[in-house]
Amino acid sequence: METPPANSRSERQSMQYGTAFPSTPAFDQSLVGPRARALENAGFDYITLSGHLLSARSGRYEGRPDSQYALPYHDPFILFSYIAALTTRIHMISSIVILPLRETAAVARQAAELASLSNGRFEMGVGLSWQEAEYRAVGQNLHERGARLAEQVEVLRLYWSQPHVTFKGRFHDIDDLGLGILPARPIPIWFGTTFNDASMKRAAALGDGWMPIADPTGSMPQFQTYMTQAGRDPGSMRVMGRLVAGEDGSEAWVAEGKRLQSLGVTHITIDPPLGLDVEKGIERVAAAREILRKAVL
Repeated sequence: METPPANSRSERQSMQYGTAFPSTPAFDQSLVGPRARALENAGFDYITLSGHLLSARSGRYEGRPDSQYALPYHDPFILFSYIAALTTRIHMISSIVILPLRETAAVARQAAELASLSNGRFEMGVGLSWQEAEYRAVGQNLHERGARLAEQVEVLRLYWSQPHVTFKGRFHDIDDLGLGILPARPIPIWFGTTFNDASMKRAAALGDGWMPIADPTGSMPQFQTYMTQAGRDPGSMRVMGRLVAGEDGSEAWVAEGKRLQSLGVTHITIDPPLGLDVEKGIERVAAAREILRKAVL
């Protein structure tokens, strides 16, 4: 499989700051535009949006919070298209699209259209789901999901770079077909993963970016080793870390931001603490972003 081109760290921009797009179970379309514009006006570089394709009943999986499987999730291609029309600068990163649940050509088409309509502001985070019922519902095999994901990423890059694609693999058989319209520039593909070896190796070999599920401190050396083994420069990888703008205040935020930067993190996603309502949460993450921007390169 082809790996994406590696850019040296010296070619990168300074630290990028983002936050999850604020949403609530009681979805109010009238608030999407104001919230997206508020985050753009606050200087954020990107927003993320997470979710499953299907939602399960609350309480179905003992020991797992509802946020992992039972919310009214939003489709990133549709919601981001709406947000793209209401903003001009902020990037949009899916965090994540559970790619093996979806048909690859349809994803290629949707992502290319969104990238075009947003003037290149869409970046696609992909990953896997643990929920076997969700895979059965769309006729996919949970136990093939890792191999299918890897092949899908290869096929997506072909669709986005070639007018017509011929490809025969384990999951795809494409006979001289294409999207008709190619994105103006490559769409970055981020890999959202846990810290198991197979997931990290896949992200290290194939990703433009890595968004680990939790603090990457303990796994960063191993991830960088996997990049080297794949023939890639560890300094070329975008890496997303998370920071909670809690009640401990600005000194703690800056210390954590600098720690993440020292690990090799290039994108910091700032979360509000639990318990704040949406509007106060936006104010909190905006304040944290401004403090971090001044203190962290």
